[in-house]
Amino acid sequence: MHQTIPIFIIHTFLLFLLIFSSKSVIAQEVEDEREFDYSKGGEKGPAHWGDLKHDWSDCKKGAMQSPIDMSSDRVQVIVKSGEIKRRYKPSIAIVKNRGHDISLQWLNNSAGMIKINGTDYFLQQGHWHSPSEHTINGRGFDLELHMVHLSFDPNATYKIAVIAQLYKIGPPDAFLSKLIENVMPIADKLEERNIGVIDPEDIKMGGRKYYRYMGSLTVPPCTEGVIWTINKRYAEVNARPLQPLNHRGVQFYCPNHENTPN
Repeated sequence: MHQTIPIFIIHTFLLFLLIFSSKSVIAQEVEDEREFDYSKGGEKGPAHWGDLKHDWSDCKKGAMQSPIDMSSDRVQVIVKSGEIKRRYKPSIAIVKNRGHDISLQWLNNSAGMIKINGTDYFLQQGHWHSPSEHTINGRGFDLELHMVHLSFDPNATYKIAVIAQLYKIGPPDAFLSKLIENVMPIADKLEERNIGVIDPEDIKMGGRKYYRYMGSLTVPPCTEGVIWTINKRYAEVNARPLQPLNHRGVQFYCPNHENTPN
């Protein structure tokens, strides 16, 4: 059974909260990387998340799981002008190495909000996945940002809203280039670091077109009832371009006398 926690005792520092689509129930995301991993063949990989704990059964049995592929032949086109309405503001933030990702977390619900269907969702944190979790017409991307928002309205049907931004390799992204300076000191440590005031508006996101669907969190317990908004227009993140080989040889080392690196 999932534990029911009344809305009024939710601590404002709780991060990446989850809900049931049929109830106003909030639970905290699993952050301990030792409890699960992403290895395809491992005993704690995604194929087994639903078997590891009873509370994680949605990972196996849920019918509205995320991520998904946004295929053009299945998408319903909605004619609606305007960008996603964001009212963010600068706020104190920390970076935290959670083992399975690096998250940027704003404190005290002070970083602003978005509005979806009349409900206010307050920005909690952002984190990145590489490669992307969502795909468009089967195409994956190099990086995916999830901006996690929470509603404190007791009458709201859905308590979590996530805005996703896809990236491909290209010119440097100004925000990520600045953020990496604060990430490097904790890159190999399960620690957090106060990085002062960060303005969410500095994160380059999307345009006038986006996908929206009802799904779940993408880590255990995979709870459903999350409003997903994925920007169609991708951003770019820096990496040095391929360089000329200039007659250099490339060697491939492998066991058992195999003659191909495939």
